[in-house]
Amino acid sequence: MIHAARILFLLLLLFPLRGNADTTRFYLLEFRQNVDKSAFTRISKGLKEAEKRADYCIIDLNTYGGAVDAADSIRSAILRCRIPVVAFIDIQAASAGALISIACDSIYMAKGSSIGAATVVNGSGEVMPDKYQSFMRAMMRSTAESHGKKSIVREGRRVEVWHRDPEVAEKMVGTDSVLSFTPLEAIENGFCEGEAQSVEEVIGKILSGSNDNSEYIIERQEITALDSIIYFLMNPFLQSLFLMLIIGGIYFEMQSPGIGFALAAAIGGALLYFAPLYLEGLAQYWEILLFIAGIVLLALEIFVIPGFGVAGIAGIIAVIASLTFAMVDNDMLRHNGAIDIKPVIKPLAIVLVSITVSVCGSILLASRIYGTKAFSRIALKNDLSADEGFVGVEKGELESLTGRTAVVATDLKPVGKVDIGGRLYPARINFGYAHRGQKVMITSAEGGELHCDAI
Repeated sequence: MIHAARILFLLLLLFPLRGNADTTRFYLLEFRQNVDKSAFTRISKGLKEAEKRADYCIIDLNTYGGAVDAADSIRSAILRCRIPVVAFIDIQAASAGALISIACDSIYMAKGSSIGAATVVNGSGEVMPDKYQSFMRAMMRSTAESHGKKSIVREGRRVEVWHRDPEVAEKMVGTDSVLSFTPLEAIENGFCEGEAQSVEEVIGKILSGSNDNSEYIIERQEITALDSIIYFLMNPFLQSLFLMLIIGGIYFEMQSPGIGFALAAAIGGALLYFAPLYLEGLAQYWEILLFIAGIVLLALEIFVIPGFGVAGIAGIIAVIASLTFAMVDNDMLRHNGAIDIKPVIKPLAIVLVSITVSVCGSILLASRIYGTKAFSRIALKNDLSADEGFVGVEKGELESLTGRTAVVATDLKPVGKVDIGGRLYPARINFGYAHRGQKVMITSAEGGELHCDAI
């Protein structure tokens, strides 16, 4: 008996009772913005913190909606949260906000608030085709179904009914008649646990309906100035601009090595693109290293390896893959033990569109600035003196050299000088590179320089 008492005493020393053992901890997330990627990042981060520090997570919600893919990601994060998540709607939970609210374990609404109207629209507010509405209806149904059924007594009989009716949830999505609820209507239809005018009142209702002690602590998610900057830089529009800077800078630097500002723009774009994603835990080490490896492979293909083959293709794939996966929370790629590619679709589309626009824009811009005096001050010289072995030539004279054989005077990687009959001309090799002393065939004359192929 004495031995058992000693063991109990030691256990109490090792695992002391908390000062207020039954104090309930709440973690509060404020969601008062459009549903977008930055919102997902902040809410997802908050939910992970709440799991570590609290018994409940409350989302103080007021939004008119936003991007469907971001809403789907937030919905998934809520459904996977290991502690109860409570939505406090004050004042709106429209469109994507309704989907997020229904994903929560409990919903409380302030007077004058509403939930519903989840029809999918584009950026101009126009209703999207029915295939988008069908997808949204399916998400609303599956989200409502995720809460399962409850047992109630109806007409003297115990029956099983949905905690959130999937058929009612899908009626919030439509093109003709769209369903929205006031607090009383939401309560009647099982989409709200009750009315509340403040977070404290929500907590009171939660504690009164459970066995928890009436004592509680509220911890709020803190948003620092650095967090605000990071979320701003993660705006999809800015991310697209950073992608264009990266691709455009690389394109210009490859066209005219040594420009300097183009390479600086690409590096700056890469830092602005990867830094906020890395700080928020989206971009991993391997994704950044994959991007660097892709750039190295492209450089090797252009400046070292003649032609365009495996290294170039591998480089392009590596760059696209790294830019795409850096935008994706890797935890979202695994669902119930299987790989889910849905989170990758939109980031991949953004990357491909940005690359296409950037390349096309760079080609157009290059054709306009390469021949200007301002460009000649920051790039390779366009005016070549006789003291350096050059002589002034007219465009027609350059074109007359087409078909001639020349000797490489300085390495063409891809630009340099060639010697034709003792005279030096600016030249660019079409594919690969050519060393000094190698013979090349002049194929054309464009932009004040000769274009050639290795013989």
